[in-house]
Amino acid sequence: MASRTPSPTADRAERTAAPDRGAAGERPRRRLSVDERREQLIAVALELFSRRPPEEVSIDDIAAAAGASRPLVYHYFPGKQALYEASLRRAGRELSARFEEPMEGPLSERLYRVMGRYLDFVQSHGPGFAALLRGGSVAASAGTSAVIDEVRRAAHDQILSHLAIPAPSPGLRLTVRAWIANAKITSLEWLAERSVPLEELQLHLVQEFVASLTLTAAREPALAAELASFFADERPDGPTGRLVQDLAGLFAVPGILDAVTALAAGPQTVGPQTVGPVDEASAQATEGTAGAPAE
Repeated sequence: MASRTPSPTADRAERTAAPDRGAAGERPRRRLSVDERREQLIAVALELFSRRPPEEVSIDDIAAAAGASRPLVYHYFPGKQALYEASLRRAGRELSARFEEPMEGPLSERLYRVMGRYLDFVQSHGPGFAALLRGGSVAASAGTSAVIDEVRRAAHDQILSHLAIPAPSPGLRLTVRAWIANAKITSLEWLAERSVPLEELQLHLVQEFVASLTLTAAREPALAAELASFFADERPDGPTGRLVQDLAGLFAVPGILDAVTALAAGPQTVGPQTVGPVDEASAQATEGTAGAPAE
């Protein structure tokens, strides 16, 4: 941690970078305190790292953008990696806070608002964090990985709290973690391509969560019981209502409902053999002629 008493060299550098008086007629410039200067350097670095991958940002770039000298930056941070990790921690706290949402209204609408804030963050902090989250940044380290893990845990805990399941099963926890990972990958792909409008991606991610939750409930009776109240709280014009309407429209396509109904019926047992629904008619016909005399 940097000393709270600037060295004589750093003090001279700060006086050079930020003179006490500006041009004639201007008010004297207030010198920043140690904490204020440190926070200013982090803010400036975060802005630069948000616009460019971390390997393309130098200490000189940060010093110039902050109106400070290179020795002054080194007085507060031992190197670019330390400054990158400090800026990432600040961004991580901001991103974690975006998952916080009042527990009011339908669940999918709450998640829709959360994903809107998340995607806004991704969009405004693009290149630098995309490089790190993809695992291809030379600035990746144990420190940066710890920050990303904290953000994932915060998102995981927030979503589980919104589900309000007293004792989430391992399967439900896995579903939430998998969806968070998918949201990260999908949003970074969108950042590179911008192939769909942001609002469409926002809706798509929420509906993917609803679909994953429903599939998990189909395998867990206890969760299925909770799912009834979840659907009862949803509104027709919300993300879940629109998903159900899309699925209803899909089943209206000729042939799909019949095929799904046949799959839902499952295999049928006839005698010692197990046959599908289509084979059952043949099996019955065969039974009807089994005792007939040969011609």
